[in-house]
Amino acid sequence: MINCAVIGLGRWGRALVEAAKSSAGMKITRAVEADLDAARKFCDERGIALTGDFNAILGDPAIGAILLATPHSLHRSQVIAAARAGKQVFCEKPLALRRSDASDMFDACRRANVLLTVGHNRRFWPSMRALREITTSGELGTILHIEGHNSNENSNAIFNGWRLSEEESPGGGLTGAGLHVLDAFTSLVGPARQVYAYLSSREKGPPPLDTATLALRFESGVSGTLATIRATPFYWRVHVFGTKGSAEVLDEVTMVVRRSGAAPRQIKYAAVDTLAAELDAFADAIENRRSFPVPEADVLVTLSAFEAALKSMQTGQPVICDVR
Repeated sequence: MINCAVIGLGRWGRALVEAAKSSAGMKITRAVEADLDAARKFCDERGIALTGDFNAILGDPAIGAILLATPHSLHRSQVIAAARAGKQVFCEKPLALRRSDASDMFDACRRANVLLTVGHNRRFWPSMRALREITTSGELGTILHIEGHNSNENSNAIFNGWRLSEEESPGGGLTGAGLHVLDAFTSLVGPARQVYAYLSSREKGPPPLDTATLALRFESGVSGTLATIRATPFYWRVHVFGTKGSAEVLDEVTMVVRRSGAAPRQIKYAAVDTLAAELDAFADAIENRRSFPVPEADVLVTLSAFEAALKSMQTGQPVICDVR
């Protein structure tokens, strides 16, 4: 069992704390939160030592790993500081808004001989694991096209903070929900080569009313489309089209397979605690039992596509991705 500290006790930081209760490999013993009064009751009820001092965590030899659930603008400095302190790092997405910043973080952790893993939790959905298997197996034939959509209405309840800042959260819903789909595309069909993106903003808000739409071309020759909306009920869809059939994921446990001449086949998978599975995968990677399923290369090419999308929104032109 690895003792760890969670940095940031907003909605997602608290979700990680709850997930850790079911993790076989990680135990959260300390937490860092700027708003101590808001977090004290939560931590007291769970036996977590609370502080407002990040450096106190870095200097604690009992802490082997940190879980970053902070705004992405803090990630670079926090990750590099954690690496210098010899702490293993799990960081919620987005790791950064720029590929270069992400690359700096990975380099710092590599030099310190510690891990940096990124929390793209949709990869742990049973349905998405099955979609990767059927896509890579050849069962769908030659993959021609991929479509994705991730929307949620969380922004309707947010009236301040980094998620409403155009500098901190550019591209409408792309920084939050849409990045999950970009990561899914990377895991299924590889790096994007070109992105043509458009942001339609109806109202600045709060809450903001906008839609982001992307057309993508991948190195593999596959084409793709992505859409995300910040002010509509939760919806997830990733659909892979091949010459022999298509497979579509609709939620954590549902996949629909379609073939010519046959009725669509809906497959249901057993639900799992995806956040606990993610933390267990982090622990396993620390102990060298298995590689973390979101490799550095995937994180970097996903951020390359993200950067290209933001530039395309600004210029109105297709943008070639950095696929080094």
